[in-house]
Amino acid sequence: MPVPWSIRLVRTLFLTVAVLIGATIALGFQQPAWLGIVCGLIAGGFFVLVDSLLAQFSFREFSFSVFGLLVGMFCAFLITKIGLFDLPWFRNLDASTDPFRSIDSIRSIVEICLYSVFGFLGMSLALRSDRDQFSFIIPYVRFRRDASEGEPMLLDSNVIIDGRIPKVFSTGFLSGRFVIPRFVLDELQRLADSREPLKSARGKRGLDCVQAMREAHGIELTIHEDPLHENQPVDTRLVTLARELNARLLTNDVNLGKVASVRSVTVLNFNDLARALQPEVATGDEFDLSLVKPGKDKHQAVGYLPDGAMIVVNHASQFLGETVPIVVSGTLQTSAGRLIFAELRSADTVVER
Repeated sequence: MPVPWSIRLVRTLFLTVAVLIGATIALGFQQPAWLGIVCGLIAGGFFVLVDSLLAQFSFREFSFSVFGLLVGMFCAFLITKIGLFDLPWFRNLDASTDPFRSIDSIRSIVEICLYSVFGFLGMSLALRSDRDQFSFIIPYVRFRRDASEGEPMLLDSNVIIDGRIPKVFSTGFLSGRFVIPRFVLDELQRLADSREPLKSARGKRGLDCVQAMREAHGIELTIHEDPLHENQPVDTRLVTLARELNARLLTNDVNLGKVASVRSVTVLNFNDLARALQPEVATGDEFDLSLVKPGKDKHQAVGYLPDGAMIVVNHASQFLGETVPIVVSGTLQTSAGRLIFAELRSADTVVER
């Protein structure tokens, strides 16, 4: 991944300061200035190398590791205060003439080992833990984060390819910050570069949607770098990342939505929204319907609502292939779905031929 120009600028300034400090220290000890410059470059280069190795180490992970380190060192501190060095074996060391076997030396070695081991274990456990476990220990952390970020919305590749996000956002039904994981963006790029025309078209449509979201006014879009869990499947990484960010997951994948719901992740699905927005048909409703096939009886014709519900229109067989005004006369719920019966509102009126 290319290094941002701001990071390169900071590293250059740091190396310059390291060189100046090295030269100043060398002159202060009456040594050649070039020796201080070389030492400054070596020291500065070492820390720049360390910084580059920590490029994938986020501030969130740093805060987790610091918290784990503090917990581990606190545990080590408690162990040193329980009277461990008052045991008879340690007291007998006071009589020893060997300075390496004195009680003070043994105490220092044991304390260093305890602090090192517990600090390491605390950092490791903290880095392997997720956000929910930290909020269980410190509920205030979760409260402040939820209040400040407002639950960002994590996007799946299929809902990006769907292309309806900018339009739905413009209506005001979607809010918050949109987050696209880097591995989802890479998946769209792989689809766009595919030799199969269908996959390539889907990938390009997804990338066009990302670009439209980037340029749309009012949409806050973030590309999340997630180097962790690289060996896990994409769906597993999405659910895990949603839990870590305390984000809502926007997807059209039914199975992914079920897995996310089991893991207590809020799931939004455009298809569920579309079904919920379908108007309920009741007796007495009037609307226009396109008749597409004959019914069971000779005088009947059949049409369909956008949600797939079948409407049987009586005395309308002569209007097959046309759009006619109808009035709902009754509904019947069957094992195959909802069945609606209707009558022609005006037998001699044809809306569209």
